[in-house]
Amino acid sequence: MEYIKLTKDNIADEHICCAFSDKKSREGYEKKKEWLKKQFDKGYRFIKGNVRGKVFIEWVPAEQAWYPLDAPGFVMINCFWVSGKYKGQGYAGELLRMCLEEAKGSKGLIVLSSKKKRPYLADKKFFEHFGFQECDWAKPYFKLLFLEFDKDYLLPIFKDCAKYGTCKENGLVAYYSHQCPFTEYYVNQELARICRERGLALKVHCIDSLKKAQNHCSPYTPFSLFKDGRFVTHKLLTENSFNKVMA
Repeated sequence: MEYIKLTKDNIADEHICCAFSDKKSREGYEKKKEWLKKQFDKGYRFIKGNVRGKVFIEWVPAEQAWYPLDAPGFVMINCFWVSGKYKGQGYAGELLRMCLEEAKGSKGLIVLSSKKKRPYLADKKFFEHFGFQECDWAKPYFKLLFLEFDKDYLLPIFKDCAKYGTCKENGLVAYYSHQCPFTEYYVNQELARICRERGLALKVHCIDSLKKAQNHCSPYTPFSLFKDGRFVTHKLLTENSFNKVMA
């Protein structure tokens, strides 16, 4: 497969894979493109297959990652997705090897995962196959995995603010960022509508800076939902999944 590296020069003409065919998420899709343009100068990388499908990987120096981590010298894999007819053909391994090659010279790689496979989080078994190990965890189910390149390092960890699955506000509180093109629609339209129809008050906070992201109260900054101060889910919700989660 041919691969394309996105840059500020070509991003206007290239799709970013994950939401290119989702008309509902068109606004969020464009906002992610704008977000990406600002990140490229900070070492952000986005490599995608030259296909009309979801075959891509994103990574960034951990110091510039929009996550509440302490991982000096490491590189963080942000979003990594191979789906549909492209699964099971070795493309995920090819993408990861590209990241491994470019990350040489760093302390190693880190990635956000969970004990069992969950949407939007890295598949723990896949990364363990490449030698990744667990180095930290946060409530209720988040795992931080790492692969070392250099023996001289501090173990990557979640910041304390993200370890306990709590926030300081009562009621239903949603946090989101433009790292994910789906969040704009599923938070500000779908989730807002679901809550409004049920007579539920919803507070929404946009994580719109690196500082906010690196001091967030959940390890997963693209989206997190809290109820009365306790973490509920990192998964974007439809009406059916909202009912299940709230039950």
